[in-house]
Amino acid sequence: MSSPDTPDAHPDPGDFERHTAQVHTRFEDSFSYSGYLRLEQLLGAQAPLTAAHDERLFIAIHHVQEVWMSLIIHELEAAMRELVSGRFEPAMKKLTRVARSQEQMGGAWDVLKTMTPADYLGFRHAFGKASGFQSWQYRTIEFLLGNRQRYMLRPFAEQPAHHARLAAILDAPSLYDIALAALAERGLLAPSALRLRYDAPPEASEAVLAAWLAVYRETRAHWDLYYLAKKLVDVEDNFRRWRFNHVTTVERLIGQKTGSGGTSGVGYLRRALDIVLFPELWQVRTHL
Repeated sequence: MSSPDTPDAHPDPGDFERHTAQVHTRFEDSFSYSGYLRLEQLLGAQAPLTAAHDERLFIAIHHVQEVWMSLIIHELEAAMRELVSGRFEPAMKKLTRVARSQEQMGGAWDVLKTMTPADYLGFRHAFGKASGFQSWQYRTIEFLLGNRQRYMLRPFAEQPAHHARLAAILDAPSLYDIALAALAERGLLAPSALRLRYDAPPEASEAVLAAWLAVYRETRAHWDLYYLAKKLVDVEDNFRRWRFNHVTTVERLIGQKTGSGGTSGVGYLRRALDIVLFPELWQVRTHL
């Protein structure tokens, strides 16, 4: 016999019925769960082109990645607006959400790694030149974080709306540019040291390094800037992990073959691993 403090191992089915007596079953004047989420449209997008069993996995993982990227863009752009307005606390919350979303994206590669090269070759021919290299959402994230190379616009020449949006991001400050502007506003960085070109990859600056050193050496005096630096490192750390997992997944599937989008494949992805988004925030640790 169970004690008063021990849940019954065999709950009364009638108890569940009482708790669900008022469950909604008609939705003429409201959304249902699937209606609100547009679940039919979402699942309908999983449309394999072949009978290969693993093609559904491949599509699902890339859909998951794109959904997370959509949220990351939403949060990054909001965090940038908050920082421009000097509202650091809400910006930190949004950057934390970016980092947690990145972790979820990274975990998706582990599921895709259950696919073997033979599994992949069962449907690889079906999608032709399609490639993650052409993901405008990935490129948006990369541009917002500061890795900007104008030639990356070329795959979007036939998508005018995406091309225009990405070009506009290249012509505006990145997340890191906004952080550096905050250093300048506090008198830690001369305005002349701010980047004037927003369409080039990050390059380390001695003046910027000195500014971050001042922040790290006097954290109590510059706590909000120090916390911002921590969040930026979190974001780049997770971005690197995602890239590394991407490289190893691709190498497991295709080895050194050319990528479907026309890049050198693993060779191109490995070069991308060397790009540092916020160089001074990594260098500062050596100089403390």
